[in-house]
Amino acid sequence: VHLVESGGGLVQAGGSLRLSCSASGSIFSIAVLGWWRQAPGTQREWVATIWSSGSAQYNDSVKGRFTISRDNAKSTIDLQMSSLKPEDTALYYCKYSSSFETAWGQGTQVTVSS
Repeated sequence: VHLVESGGGLVQAGGSLRLSCSASGSIFSIAVLGWWRQAPGTQREWVATIWSSGSAQYNDSVKGRFTISRDNAKSTIDLQMSSLKPEDTALYYCKYSSSFETAWGQGTQVTVSS
């Protein structure tokens, strides 16, 4: 599986960004998909997960502000981020998990200025 993230950038606090992750070489529809993030000097942190059923779960720190979605036909995972805070600044990674393999993208940088 090869994952490529896009959509990161610099945004002011209170703004919005939409991240997208494109997957190739995978059985996409049955996979568990997620977004993680890592700020400098910290461990990678789970952000959100979406299952093949479409149900989703969020870290409390982003609940109500971020929305994860998937398009099985296009093999994409999106993360809509709103009401962004400086503490959301991090390198964001998408993650693919199935019974056969786990894969990570290379990350896309999100920087939120105060």
